[in-house]
Amino acid sequence: METTTDGADRSRSLIASDRVIGTDVRRPSGARVGVIERLMLDKASGRVAYAVMSFGGFLGLGGDFYTLPWSVLRFEPSQDAYVVDITEEQLRDAPPRSPEGTDPAEDRAWEERVHRYYNAAPYWGI
Repeated sequence: METTTDGADRSRSLIASDRVIGTDVRRPSGARVGVIERLMLDKASGRVAYAVMSFGGFLGLGGDFYTLPWSVLRFEPSQDAYVVDITEEQLRDAPPRSPEGTDPAEDRAWEERVHRYYNAAPYWGI
């Protein structure tokens, strides 16, 4: 077992992408925000750039899809969910993107707007 300087078990920090898909996204309070539907990876670096999250709807129907910069999410083991500190109003005002829509990599202006909205460092500048 490899540990970090703070004693964290590094062998438990990796997860298969198919285990992330379908994971709840929650607020710090534990209230459910949505579900991760897909991950967007940077082909050159291999980093996760975004999580596409479904929000609203019922049984996957009628909901909206939002692309969240991966850096705004954090995994919270006690909730077995990814946590984002955002209100429902902030989420509804966020730039939406359909998972069937254009790949975000084809629209750098949209990516920049999303990162500014969430006050997140762009993945391409990390």
